[in-house]
Amino acid sequence: MTELLLRGVVFDMDGVIIDSHPLHKRAWRDFLMYIGKNVSDSELNFIFEGRRREEILVHFLGELSSSQIEEYGKKKDEFFRQASNDLKPVDGAIEFVKTLTDAELCLGLATSASRQRALWTIQQLDIADCFEVVVTGDDVIRGKPDPALYRLAAEQLAVPPCFLIAIEDSVSGIISANAAGLYCIGVSAGNANLLIQAGADLVVPNLMNLSIQDLEERLKASTGSASLRWPS
Repeated sequence: MTELLLRGVVFDMDGVIIDSHPLHKRAWRDFLMYIGKNVSDSELNFIFEGRRREEILVHFLGELSSSQIEEYGKKKDEFFRQASNDLKPVDGAIEFVKTLTDAELCLGLATSASRQRALWTIQQLDIADCFEVVVTGDDVIRGKPDPALYRLAAEQLAVPPCFLIAIEDSVSGIISANAAGLYCIGVSAGNANLLIQAGADLVVPNLMNLSIQDLEERLKASTGSASLRWPS
């Protein structure tokens, strides 16, 4: 059997493993209302694109002390957990994570979410043991599109970035992964062109039909500029 070039996969969490964007938005709205600040749906779009919790809090509330950031962050996570009955994995995500684990590939999580929420989420989905490395927004000074999250994930996995593939759903996440030296597969049901323009080597609608061989072929074929759309 030919040895794979692929050594591991680093997943984003929100929008890749869990369909959390609506819950995430609801939790931020409820939290901000709780502290007396009303924001519109369009304003809440700021929370996406891989932003760290601290960035979001400062954007909406101004300068805060570290203790306030910690306190408010925990409260926001409480609102997210309250909505967790509606938490659903992205189609094919759990099965794909377990397939990669069974193949003994290294798996990492690189998310802008807090460590508390990230660990809680993968525990709820019963896949926490699949990830050798979990890197969160709490571990870096600058979030995506800065490459720090993916660089740290590769370092902790002890795998050169050129042998890793990132799986992302946002423009900032793809820029982050590429800048760290990883090839990147985008997950999108509607904005595939944006992800391709950002540098995704392949865009798929979900993880249901993705295989290890697909990742291996992308790693072999990708030059960092060629991009494909998932066949319909």
